[in-house]
Amino acid sequence: MSNIVDPLVAQIAARIRSERERHRWTLAQVADASGVSRAMINRIERAESSPTAVVLGKLAAAFQIPLSALLTPAEAPGVHRTADAAEWHDPATGYRRRQITGPRFPADIAEVHLPPGARVPYPAASLAFQRVAVWVLDGRLTFHEGDAVHELDAGDSIEIDEPVPHVFANTGDAECRYAVVLTRVAQP
Repeated sequence: MSNIVDPLVAQIAARIRSERERHRWTLAQVADASGVSRAMINRIERAESSPTAVVLGKLAAAFQIPLSALLTPAEAPGVHRTADAAEWHDPATGYRRRQITGPRFPADIAEVHLPPGARVPYPAASLAFQRVAVWVLDGRLTFHEGDAVHELDAGDSIEIDEPVPHVFANTGDAECRYAVVLTRVAQP
């Protein structure tokens, strides 16, 4: 077993620990708020486990921050070079996410690659205090917005105004690439 820790996994670990400390929560309180086990949160904070997109979504919802806040350093530079961009991989689905903007920019923009057959659900709370637009760049995305299902092709976009459970699914044979744009609002 290797002692080498992926720098992005270490960064995620530090951000989750920082958010927990900022809220002055115990591991048990984070577990209660997120629905993620205390043991898993502890492994993530020690950079012993790479969290899935679902787990990150639950943790971000508990902290009332966008998922991207867990994937970017607190003080990211204003210039973002492709060669320097860390791409996070969901170990469960193969989902890949690259943050386009940093934490100081008023809109949160990420590029996502969703492999064929992948399905990534997020709880309604992950959209609280945010407005979201999803723009399909390549492929086809099946987007579940609560009970509604939207089939989106390249060039299509959808805006989500209400915090409802949502699922990003690729039911096709080719990778789907899309952009997620989030802006913070005062009230959910």
